Amino acid sequence: MRYNFTAEQIADPQLGPATQAVRSCVHCGFCTATCPTYVVLGDERDSPRGRIVLMKDMLEKGGAPTKEQVFHIDRCLSCLNCKTACPSSVNYQRLVDQARAHIQDHYERPLADRLLRFAIAKVMTRPALVRIGLLLAKIGAPIALLLPGRLGAMARIGLSARPQGPEPTQFPKPAQVKQRIAIMPGCVQGALAPQIDGAVGRVLARRGIELVALEGAGCCGALPHHMGREQDSRAWAKRAIEAYEQGQYDGVLITATGCSAQLKDYAHQFAGDPVWEARAAKFAAAARDFAELCTPRTVTPPQALRVAYHPACSLQNSLKLSGAGEAMLDAAGFLVTPFSESHLCCGSAGTYSILQPELSSQLRDRKLGNIAAAEPDVLVSGNIGCLQHLATGKGLNQPILHIAELLDWAEGGPKPANLELPRKSV
Repeated sequence: MRYNFTAEQIADPQLGPATQAVRSCVHCGFCTATCPTYVVLGDERDSPRGRIVLMKDMLEKGGAPTKEQVFHIDRCLSCLNCKTACPSSVNYQRLVDQARAHIQDHYERPLADRLLRFAIAKVMTRPALVRIGLLLAKIGAPIALLLPGRLGAMARIGLSARPQGPEPTQFPKPAQVKQRIAIMPGCVQGALAPQIDGAVGRVLARRGIELVALEGAGCCGALPHHMGREQDSRAWAKRAIEAYEQGQYDGVLITATGCSAQLKDYAHQFAGDPVWEARAAKFAAAARDFAELCTPRTVTPPQALRVAYHPACSLQNSLKLSGAGEAMLDAAGFLVTPFSESHLCCGSAGTYSILQPELSSQLRDRKLGNIAAAEPDVLVSGNIGCLQHLATGKGLNQPILHIAELLDWAEGGPKPANLELPRKSV
């Protein structure tokens, strides 16, 4: 694609990769069939190809973006299906991330929008504040269910949460420790589903992996990053890096695939920073996802179940671990049940389900309809955002679990509290 970026823009450590993405695009349109928003809306401006044009014009000119540019860039999920499908290897991620940061720095959003984004960045990144929000949602449930738009989306996430016990700080130690992995507490998951990390600890201990809570770390920074709030995102990243540098570990884990993808991208986030770039690169190289650590283990589960596995976009397109979840479930004795359009985003996408509730709900309902048609006994995924978003929908009566919870049960661990065994089994 033709461009008019300056030599200074091309040489910039942050903007440079975005300009390369523009130059690589040949406008072939292969991306459109894989883009969830284009599939739903059919608007070229809501396709990767169309957005690339909008982002190119915005970044070339600099200054304040137009309302149209912001509107259509905001509607991008950052699922990166387009990146995986692209025959020209366009790194769309670099372009959309830079575009969001530019919008954050140069566009004056309406006051209500600014307040909501501020609240997401400052509240949802802190589990203690999320727990207060959950309590308020439960108390005001009759009113919360009637809230429209974005407020209603936030309330439904809170009401769908069923946290089981406190967030674990101690994990089982294997008789023979093969690896010692630091585990980050994260943010939203610690409040909404603290039982997930407990299950992960037991599953990995059976594989000789000891988890150690990484004290001093918190949110990975993905939530503010999705909104272009790079200063907030980098502050969380620095906390994590500094905490990791205080100990001796064989790697660092966070148990949501979206967060894992964020950790592995720290090197680029600090590109050009003379103090932090090398430290961030070392941390990113040590980052592990649960699917990388959890080698498939052949067992016989207490009951054979038909399992629909929803592979999060971050797992497929950022971590490049397609097939890992299915392999683990198959080895554990479950029948992995395929469903239509499994590659399309469920509409969670970090902050997307709150900031774009209408589109997000359409994608969620489409996903749930496809899953229901496959008639599984249980639905599993590896990302807390997907789990909570899908749980707010209708049309699927089956339990929804993190993959570690189901594997833990199959391998002799406790039965997940919300796993109601179905009438039908294989």
